[in-house]
Amino acid sequence: MGTEATRGDGRTSGPFLYVVVCAAGNAGSVGRLISAAQDSGWRVGVVATPQGLGFLDQAAVEAQTGYPIRSAWRKPGEPRPLPPPDAIAVAPATFNTINKWAAGLSDTLAVGILCEAYGMGVPIAALPCLNSAQAAHPAYRESLERLRSMGVLIGSYEPNAPKSEGGAEAFRWEEALELLAPSVRP
Repeated sequence: MGTEATRGDGRTSGPFLYVVVCAAGNAGSVGRLISAAQDSGWRVGVVATPQGLGFLDQAAVEAQTGYPIRSAWRKPGEPRPLPPPDAIAVAPATFNTINKWAAGLSDTLAVGILCEAYGMGVPIAALPCLNSAQAAHPAYRESLERLRSMGVLIGSYEPNAPKSEGGAEAFRWEEALELLAPSVRP
């Protein structure tokens, strides 16, 4: 179980959820997932891919969670800014992150956390967000199959058309919590 820390609304109890945010057009709406998780009793910290960080209002997310957004490795001896996770939601989960994670390519903090979480038995839900051309690539299908075999819970998002801005309004952020509910209850 994660350690005690104060979050944006002052609460210091409840399980700790990492929300891993990737570089997708809807990433700026991650506050919807954070709010839903907090309303359900979770404490929340955000880990962003280096490119995903540019899609977020960092100050707003940090004010909402009460924790700094992590996107880079910490140096030896530096304190851990987030408690250990009780569960992880990867939302939005991009083509790039899904394929690197399934292949075990731990080249960013976000993917490193995901790779390590498997070995630690941390429940993970991933909400893919990509276009249909990317989803047609055989590596994507193989990566989803591998992640499922690892126990990762995959959301039901339907890919949008290539080069479109569509799909963001249909993204069900709360599905991550629904997928995790049988594994971890706040």
